[in-house]
Amino acid sequence: MLKVEQVEKSYRTGGLFSRERRQVLTGISFEWKQGECLGIIGESGSGKSTLGRLLLGIEKPDRGAILWEGERAHNRRARSGKLSAVFQDYTSSIHPFYTVEKALMEPWLLQNKRQGKLRDEYNRKIDVLLHQVGLDPSYRTKYPHELSGGEAQRVCIARAVSTEPRCILLDEAVSSLDGSVQLQVLDLLKSLKALYNVGYIFITHDLQAAAYICDRIMIIRDGRIEEVVPIGQLKDVQSPYARNLLRMVLT
Repeated sequence: MLKVEQVEKSYRTGGLFSRERRQVLTGISFEWKQGECLGIIGESGSGKSTLGRLLLGIEKPDRGAILWEGERAHNRRARSGKLSAVFQDYTSSIHPFYTVEKALMEPWLLQNKRQGKLRDEYNRKIDVLLHQVGLDPSYRTKYPHELSGGEAQRVCIARAVSTEPRCILLDEAVSSLDGSVQLQVLDLLKSLKALYNVGYIFITHDLQAAAYICDRIMIIRDGRIEEVVPIGQLKDVQSPYARNLLRMVLT
C-alpha cells in the first residue's frame, strides 16, 4: 500500500542565489490500495507530474512523507520490485542502441544481478511478454527507430510488467498516441491489470482516458487536491472546478 501524508514541494526561482521559491504541491494526502487504478487528473502546471516524480523517489518532498508499505519512497529498497513506470515520451524511454530484447532484459538484470542461471529462463519469458502486449517474437531484434509509437509504448509496458511489480505509475502514457491506438493501449493495460494483479497510478490531463480505466479519480488544481471521487460517482462531483472539468469533457 502507498500512503502519502501532507506532502509539499517547491522549487527555487530566479537566479542561482535567489531565495524565492515557487510552491508546486501543498498538503497532498491520499492512499493507494493494492490492485486499484487511481487516476491523478490535472491541467498542465497543476503539479501532477511533480507528484509522480516524488512517488518514484526521483525527487524528495520538502515536507511530509511518501510511504511504500511503511518505508519512505526515496529509499530504493522500499521501491525495489514494487514499482515500475511508463512515461509519455516512449522515444527516449528505450535506449536507441538497444534491441527490444535487450530493453526487456535490462530491468530484470538490474533486479537479479546475482542470479545468472535464471537468465536463460527469463530470456524465454521475453516471447511471452511480447505476446502479452500484442507483439510478435520477431520484434526481439528490432530497434526503437523501427517501431511505431504504439509498438514502442507496448514495449515500454512489457518492460514495466516484466519484474511483476505491485504498482505501475503511468505518466501521460497514452497522451501522445493517436485515438485508436490510445484505446488499444488502454485495453491492453486493463488485460495486464487482471493478468498480473497489478495496480496503476494513472497520471493524465485526459479525463476520458482516466474514466475508461480508473477505479477512482483524484483531481489536482494548483498543487492541491480538489476532489477524490470513485468513477461510479463521477457525475456527482462537488467542487465547481471539477464540475466544469467534467462538463468540458462531456461537451
